[in-house]
Amino acid sequence: MSKDFNMVLAGFGGQGILFAGKVIAYGGLNDGKEISWLPSYGPEMRGGTANCSVCISDKTIGSPLVVTPDVLVALNLPSFEKFIDTVKPGGTVIVDSFLINKKVERDDVNAFYVPATKLAEENGIKGLANIILVGKLFKETGFCSEEALYKAVEKCIPARKANMLEFNKKALEIGMNS
Repeated sequence: MSKDFNMVLAGFGGQGILFAGKVIAYGGLNDGKEISWLPSYGPEMRGGTANCSVCISDKTIGSPLVVTPDVLVALNLPSFEKFIDTVKPGGTVIVDSFLINKKVERDDVNAFYVPATKLAEENGIKGLANIILVGKLFKETGFCSEEALYKAVEKCIPARKANMLEFNKKALEIGMNS
């Protein structure tokens, strides 16, 4: 059974929110789905808030803007607080619990807490908390096939940063195992 996903990923600028969203979108694209990826920046870019809406569907996507997501990936407290009440009942919430010291108070969503920033630093892949959370998201939702996910990471890493490919794959695996 295929499932549509309407996701919001949110955090500070510079945390790789848009890159993570792009990896997810390409994962869906590699599986032959309809996708949309819509970035949104706060006024400051780095240090400001950044979020993106990602839709993955078998059908044509009407609007790329996700107002009521069924998935929220939050990498900072302001983003968590801004979006937590918009998640559909039955939805999935994935939180970087190293940066967000709050728990989800709703009992109608599935919440997962991953200390992604800490895990990234401990594993020598500082800055890849975003991809650890993508790995966790994959484990909990199966938004694409595993092969499509790895191909998406390869596609999204530019040639000049080819040395980052193995680190990103390691980050996915840490997320899938957490």
